[in-house]
Amino acid sequence: MRARINGVELVYEVFGEGIPLLTLHGGPGLGSRAGDREAFMPFTELGLQLVCFDQRGSGESEGAPPYSHEQWVADIEGLRQHLGLGKMVLAGGSYGGHLALEYALRYPENLYALILRDTAASNRYQEKAVQAALARNLPGVDRAMLARLFAGQVYDDEDFRACYEAIMPLYEVNFDPERARAKLERIRFRHETHNWAFSRNQPRYDLTNRLHEIQVPTLVLCGRHDWITPLEASEEIARLMPRARLVVFDHSGHSPQVEEPEKFRRVVREFLLEVVPGLKG
Repeated sequence: MRARINGVELVYEVFGEGIPLLTLHGGPGLGSRAGDREAFMPFTELGLQLVCFDQRGSGESEGAPPYSHEQWVADIEGLRQHLGLGKMVLAGGSYGGHLALEYALRYPENLYALILRDTAASNRYQEKAVQAALARNLPGVDRAMLARLFAGQVYDDEDFRACYEAIMPLYEVNFDPERARAKLERIRFRHETHNWAFSRNQPRYDLTNRLHEIQVPTLVLCGRHDWITPLEASEEIARLMPRARLVVFDHSGHSPQVEEPEKFRRVVREFLLEVVPGLKG
């Protein structure tokens, strides 16, 4: 389905009926709703309405600058109003977690709870991520390439694709090359979105001094071996948010919903049943 929100056409999907759970994918310019759909679909059985969408400039949705956090948050709110969702659960993974935190600071009255997966409240962990990547000695992964990637200076869509392909083994504890190739073929790369996010948004991204303002129940999930948003970033969020709890996935990297799906479903289900009224246990 499609909706024109703030001047662009956003592509979205809705599953089930009940209290809304809206998801925010990561990877500006390469992420999409597909992974969220797979990870969160089981929770529709609890009486939740799952809403997944491709953000402005990603997946199948139209692109038009600015790709700022302010614009993306406005798009989230615009879609919520368009669909008449009312109060909802907001789940953000990786870069989507940045936007979930920004939304919670702007519209706390619209939230039952937050689910944050493998994310950070600031950009202070980028050098640690670079060091973790270099330590693996992967072909094509050097400081110059990582510097371009994190600075938002990829040349075009093909360069963006090549950079991502090189770093894919970093994301999982047990890397599966065949699964990675299949995933790579499904991705639509849009370098303009990535470059805006990492050259303009990330250098000034730091919400740590405001995390105490977020009072909604929050589940913080992180793979112990996450290279790009390391565990200490999630520990910081859980420490600074009054109603946050942290669950660590010992055998996962950046995607515990993929590497430890049974634990992911159990932990999220228990949290939702505890904090969202009226769900079916």
